Amino acid sequence: MTETEHTKPELKAAEQAGYAESREVGEQAREKEWTRPSFGKQLFLGDYRLDLVHPVPALPAEDARRGEEFVRALRRYLEAHVDPALIERTAQIPDEVVKGLAELGAFGITIERQYGGLGLPYLYYCRSLMLVSSYSPALATLLSAHQSIGVPQPLKLFGTEEQKREFLPRCARGEISAFLLTEPDVGSDPARLHTTAVRDGDEYVLDGVKLWTTNGVVADLLVVMARTGKKISAFVVEADSPGITVQRRNAFMGLRGIENGVTEFRQVRVPARNLIGKEGQGLKIALTTLNTGRLSLPATCAGTTKWAMKIAREWGNERIQWGRKVGRHEAVATKIAFIAATAYALEAVMELTARLADDRSNDIRIEAALAKLYGSEMSYRALDELVQMRGGRGYETAESLAARGERGVPAEQMLRDSRINRIFEGSSEIMHLMITREAVDAHLSAAGELINPDASRGERAEALRRASAFYARWLPSLVAGTGNLPTSYAAFGPLAGHLRFVERTSRKLARSTFYGMSRWQGRLEHKQSFLGRIVDIGAELFAMTATCVKAVEDAKDLGRRPYELADTFCHQARKRVDGLFEQLWDNSDSQDVRLAGYVLDGRYTFVEEGVLDPSIDGPWIGTPDGGEDVRRKIH
Repeated sequence: MTETEHTKPELKAAEQAGYAESREVGEQAREKEWTRPSFGKQLFLGDYRLDLVHPVPALPAEDARRGEEFVRALRRYLEAHVDPALIERTAQIPDEVVKGLAELGAFGITIERQYGGLGLPYLYYCRSLMLVSSYSPALATLLSAHQSIGVPQPLKLFGTEEQKREFLPRCARGEISAFLLTEPDVGSDPARLHTTAVRDGDEYVLDGVKLWTTNGVVADLLVVMARTGKKISAFVVEADSPGITVQRRNAFMGLRGIENGVTEFRQVRVPARNLIGKEGQGLKIALTTLNTGRLSLPATCAGTTKWAMKIAREWGNERIQWGRKVGRHEAVATKIAFIAATAYALEAVMELTARLADDRSNDIRIEAALAKLYGSEMSYRALDELVQMRGGRGYETAESLAARGERGVPAEQMLRDSRINRIFEGSSEIMHLMITREAVDAHLSAAGELINPDASRGERAEALRRASAFYARWLPSLVAGTGNLPTSYAAFGPLAGHLRFVERTSRKLARSTFYGMSRWQGRLEHKQSFLGRIVDIGAELFAMTATCVKAVEDAKDLGRRPYELADTFCHQARKRVDGLFEQLWDNSDSQDVRLAGYVLDGRYTFVEEGVLDPSIDGPWIGTPDGGEDVRRKIH
């Protein structure tokens, strides 16, 4: 037996131990209680609670008035003072733009008025980001990273009154904040966090390196996640504290104007009063913050997709090929229909989730995650279709187009800029796993020890009794429902049939999840492709619901037109759902996993012959070594 064969079982055991530790850390940070109803949770359980999202909660008239007024002022400022092409060309947002937005109140949209902010609802925060992202995604990222995951949101949820009075007015005035969790060797796996915070009297001493610190190059305030003993805690840190070095500013495929860097902490002293919450609550703070913080991404995705619709309409009418407007050719018309229907749906998903966040009657952790996942995937597809529609002009930069006398449409830039949304704040793969964990929570509560390979015989017996009682009540409820009645959801007019489909499909989805648990039991958590399709089906059903709800509301002022968009979107979504259900049980997942293992083992390196690798030499995972501090202040 070779040395490699000897070490394989040891490596596998180490991997399993590491996975178990990471899962335990993540599980400890989860918000396990469901004290408020959740449309998303019930959807995955086959209980279609339309009453939780329709009619949509209304905002107080004064809040709506102030929100509309701010969005109008923001639009005027963008048109008069912001040059998106300049930001793309120089890879920097001008200081005067940042200062102007601060004077407008754009850095304190959701900060309460008593702390110097605008105190606007999430709906208008999202509409603001939707507007900004359609014009300059990099600028939208600056604003959203500051407010959604920077200092304001965690302090709003977990900060003391003293912390709020000290830091929130500064954030509202335009002192930029950043969120520092990721490390060179730590992405979505918190168990591997290396940055430490050691208590020393009335201070903590921080040491470590943080990577991909959006806003970190220009930030005044930082939220830093660090290990305090075996657990993780969160701190507000002054960015100009001695011992902090911004080692470099990173450059990316898109979002060239963002100030994203690598930040090193060497013996950085932080007052103990700057601890957010309690020691060990860091991950819980991060995850809870993201429940609403993630709403910024559906907003930016909706903004760029709505822009894509505008360009698709204009180009489809302008370009003539073979004697017809290009948009009238079926091959292009189907792309326009997809872009338009998706734009309407993504705005519907964003608005519904934001209004649920404002209403605070529902637990929106699943809805916000679905909105982020669905928005980032669908907007990228829509922008890709726009580039295809534009042909060579879609691939050409806006400045190059303008330089040769044509309209400078930044389609390729928008596509590049949007690519990060599938990675930001939890990649699509991580979002699938997170949503799955929440969606199957009821099953795990009922049958957790039954599918736990380490459970004792007594624990399994008790779990079997509990699971039998749960499924005896639950499974009969999945047989029939309102979706089987031809008169259901009549208030939705021509869209009623789509909602009946959603209700029926919700029950089918729940049955499929149960079949998966029955088939794989404890191995289900490793069937990530199966679970990903389950989540994608749920996302389509959520989007269909949101779109129908929005259409009914919009039709009061716009007549039949919203129904037409919603109907087309729902037909498109139903086709995608049908395909996903088929792939649940008819797929190549097992073969793919086996083949991937062979690839990793080097079995097929002959396929790599005949090419050259242009990569620059260096370690796969590393950190900058020394160098000057590239942090800069906004002047």
